[in-house]
Amino acid sequence: MSSKETKISEKELQNLRKQYTKSSLSANSVNKDPFKQFEKWFGEVMKSGFYEPNAMTLATASKNGIPSARVVLLKGFDDSGFVFFSNYKSRKGKDIEQNPFGCLLLYWDKLERQVRIEGKIEKISKEESEAYFNTRPYKSRLGAWASNQSSVIEDRSVIVKEFLKYMVKFRNHVPLPPDWGGYRLIPGSFEFWQGRPNRLHDRIRFSKQKKSWKIERLAP
Repeated sequence: MSSKETKISEKELQNLRKQYTKSSLSANSVNKDPFKQFEKWFGEVMKSGFYEPNAMTLATASKNGIPSARVVLLKGFDDSGFVFFSNYKSRKGKDIEQNPFGCLLLYWDKLERQVRIEGKIEKISKEESEAYFNTRPYKSRLGAWASNQSSVIEDRSVIVKEFLKYMVKFRNHVPLPPDWGGYRLIPGSFEFWQGRPNRLHDRIRFSKQKKSWKIERLAP
C-alpha cells in the first residue's frame, strides 16, 4: 500500500455499526405462506430505490463440500421457486450438477431486512430459458455466446474478439446457446430477518413440512 493510499484501521472497522429501528417482525404478523411474505417484502423493495433490487447472493458447494458464492439476479419467482440464469458450464453450474442444493440471500439495507432461502436447484425447461433469453438486449445475448464463463483467459482482448465474432455470425437473430439457461431453486426453508435495536433482531423461519410450513422464531 502506497503512502498516498488511505489505510483503514482495525478500530475504524470495529466501530462501524448501525442501530436498526425501521420495523419489526413476528410469527403472528408474517403471512402464513412464505412465498406471499416474500412477495410483500419484494414489493416494498421495488418502491425503495435500490439500484439492483433483485440482486441476491447464490451459495453453492462442490461434491466435496467446498463452498462458493456469487451475486446473481432474480429473474422470476412464484410458488414453484426462484429463477436465475447462468452458463451451465460455469463454476456454479458445475457445483449444481454435482451437488444440487443451494442457498439464496437477499439483503436490503435501506429496509434493514434480509431473506435467506435454502433448497434444491434444478434446470428450468429449454422453452422457459429461450423465452427469457429472447427478452435480453441484443448485445447481452451475444455476450452469452462469447463468454465461456469461469474459464481462464489471457486478457480482455480474448473475450472482445469472441464477442465481435458472434456479432458477425448473428447479425439479426441470436439463438439460445446450448450451455446457457435458467435454474430454479425450490425452497425447503425461508428465513425472514428484520433488524432491531441492540442487535435483538427478529428472525422468523419457515420449514417445509409435507403440505404446510412450520413457522418458528430464531434467536438473533
